[in-house]
Amino acid sequence: MEKINTIARKWGDSLAVIIPREIVRIKNISHLDSVEITIERKTDLSDLFGKLKTKKTAQQLKDESKDDWN
Repeated sequence: MEKINTIARKWGDSLAVIIPREIVRIKNISHLDSVEITIERKTDLSDLFGKLKTKKTAQQLKDESKDDWN
């Protein structure tokens, strides 16, 4: 299983993602091949700062969230 990060872009009334050429080559994906995509939205914590009531600083919260990613 290959994991890539990409950005959803508007395509007409829909959204589309680009599969990088290197992944296409490695997985031998061709036009009209069926592929399975697992979608996980990355959360942006920046909108929480200032609204969240806690005794920890924003930097401490940010450091803790980074620890969870690893």
